Amino acid sequence: MSGAGASGLSAGPDQLLRCQESYACSASEAAFECDECGSLQCAVCERQLHNQPRLRDHERSRLKPGHLPFCDQCNGNKPSGGRRRACCRCLACKVNVCAECHRRGHSNRRKHPVNNYPQPEVEAGLGEDQKEHRELDKLRSQTASSFLLVDEQEMIQVADEEEFIQKLGCKTDESLKVVSIFGNTGDGKSYTLNHTFFYGHEVFKTSPAQESCTVGVWAAYDHVRHIVVIDTEGLLGATANLGQRTRLLLKVLAISDIIIYRTRTDRLHNDLFKFLSDASEAYLKHFTKELKATTARCGLDVPLSTLGPSVIIFHETMHTKLLGSGRPSEMPEKLLQERFRKLSRFPEAFCSIQYTGTRTHNPPTDFSGVLQTVEQQLNNNATRSPRPPGIIFKALKALSDRFNGEIADDQMAHSCFFPDEYFTCSCTCLSCGIGCKNSMNHAKDGIPHESESRCSYSHQYDNRVYTCKSCYEHGKEVNVVPKTSASTDSPWLGLAIYAWSGYVIECPNCGIIYRSRQYWFGNQDPVDTVVRTEIEHVWLGTCHKCNKPFEDQETKHHCRACGEGFCDGCSTKSKPVPERGWGSAPVRVCDGCYEAAVVRTDVVDQGGDESGTIIARKVGEAVQNTFGAVATAIDFPLGLVKDAARPSYWVPDHEITDCCYCRKEFTAKMSKHHCRACGQGFCNECSQDRRTVTSRGWDHPVRVCINCNKKPGDL
Repeated sequence: MSGAGASGLSAGPDQLLRCQESYACSASEAAFECDECGSLQCAVCERQLHNQPRLRDHERSRLKPGHLPFCDQCNGNKPSGGRRRACCRCLACKVNVCAECHRRGHSNRRKHPVNNYPQPEVEAGLGEDQKEHRELDKLRSQTASSFLLVDEQEMIQVADEEEFIQKLGCKTDESLKVVSIFGNTGDGKSYTLNHTFFYGHEVFKTSPAQESCTVGVWAAYDHVRHIVVIDTEGLLGATANLGQRTRLLLKVLAISDIIIYRTRTDRLHNDLFKFLSDASEAYLKHFTKELKATTARCGLDVPLSTLGPSVIIFHETMHTKLLGSGRPSEMPEKLLQERFRKLSRFPEAFCSIQYTGTRTHNPPTDFSGVLQTVEQQLNNNATRSPRPPGIIFKALKALSDRFNGEIADDQMAHSCFFPDEYFTCSCTCLSCGIGCKNSMNHAKDGIPHESESRCSYSHQYDNRVYTCKSCYEHGKEVNVVPKTSASTDSPWLGLAIYAWSGYVIECPNCGIIYRSRQYWFGNQDPVDTVVRTEIEHVWLGTCHKCNKPFEDQETKHHCRACGEGFCDGCSTKSKPVPERGWGSAPVRVCDGCYEAAVVRTDVVDQGGDESGTIIARKVGEAVQNTFGAVATAIDFPLGLVKDAARPSYWVPDHEITDCCYCRKEFTAKMSKHHCRACGQGFCNECSQDRRTVTSRGWDHPVRVCINCNKKPGDL
């Protein structure tokens, strides 16, 4: 069949090539060239013409920018064989003519109107055959190709927006939609995309082997329909990293406008309905909130739709009838709704769910139905609008940054396709083992760990929180903490009082409400007398500001103002915090408390480092003398009194039998020295260095062991 009718062709390089058929359009943009029809055709005419059995085997090719059709009159006349590219089309004869054929014979038909094709620039020094081969090479190089977008480890393989746009081969300001495909391994997803959008060219790799030929997520650009086509890894095929690969599918679903669920089976299986139902629930529970946050966080000009994509169930059968064919009065979509409700629940997240079926008695498969349904959805912008490719990449990047990380093997045995563990924080309370209910990486947004369950007390973590009972009875909830000294005590006097009277609990409203050794005997427990207690969760340690995980206890520093744990880089400042019992000397605080100026107290000048060391030594001697006097007066063992005043992280003297560094056994004549950083016992030779240990509250140089002294930065 030659061109049944001709419409105007472009007469200049700034105009489009138009469809040369009048079968189903009116001069639409040409997208294909059929050699046997002898015409350029738009996508609609190409599909409807070649659905006819006698035209189905015609060889067609997709047009690319700068395309020129073949001449219809010089076949076999060239010395090198083959055909030349046309320079114009005769509207009367309805044929394409090259320059040589037009000069030899067709120019005599001067009354025939012609339309000239846009001609490429003539390259100097090239013959006609060379120029034609060069043009063909350019056309071949412009053939669509796919690229790996995300690997099976959920790692994006494109560096930035520019590389994403470059690999797609589209324009930066072009508005696009995303069409992706899902289905079980072996159901022909890649083959479907190639024949639906790329006219059979192997843009996405296919293979007859048993192993899946698609691993990860691959993308390509269809310039005719202006869409990003995404091929995904098949369900039920992966054996390694199954949780991550399944979670990756939902990320693709979240950025898609249209989903094709490809199934090649005589009857629809329950897995299809369960997958879509679970995907809908996970999308509404985890992804709608994140898409809204991404819009606000990234400052996107085009809001990301929080309503899920449209779903097209593409069902191919061989021996059975299509859905709804046995009950003509009922639409297939209504039957799908009934099936969803019987098996699980209707997937409310999606814009729509449509059914497209084809029955294949003899290959090849007819993909015209699914293509027509896709094009109808592409023209519907009511709920999901096209957007620039850069926004598509930003959305995928934001979802990948939020939902990532390894998934434990024991989480893969869930009956749900997308269990909550794939998208929620993996941290668990160290005391009770309950998991955090927030989404992954929520700490990046400053959101603390939370749990819906109450915690249980653990002596190991001492996870009790004290509140002043008097303030609570007056309608206020004021947290209090046991401290070594009151806010009115100087650092060294506070140390002496602590050695004598024990720790103190001070309320900012009520003042000192408790001392642990206020009386010689009969001291009551503060619980239920002056304070109330609550049990709080103990979460795995990360820096409260940058969320960097702590490698060991020595790398964690507590802010003396807010009490939270920080890494070294986020707690570099020092300032007085007297209301927390740290007196007037500058102590370590986090950068946030320093900048917020929680406490503004002038630093008391104590005469510099040298005089501070002398004062510390004198106060220490006074405390030792006080201990000696008390022990003599009441006949108490001196070691017991000294142990009561030592920090809790120090190893007790009676448990130290040899030096922790050189392993020299202690004797009655050898003194035991505690490292102020790690709290272990050492001999004098192995603990002669002096450094500040601000993480333990020692803000002047104190004794440390050899190992701790080697550590860089502040201790």
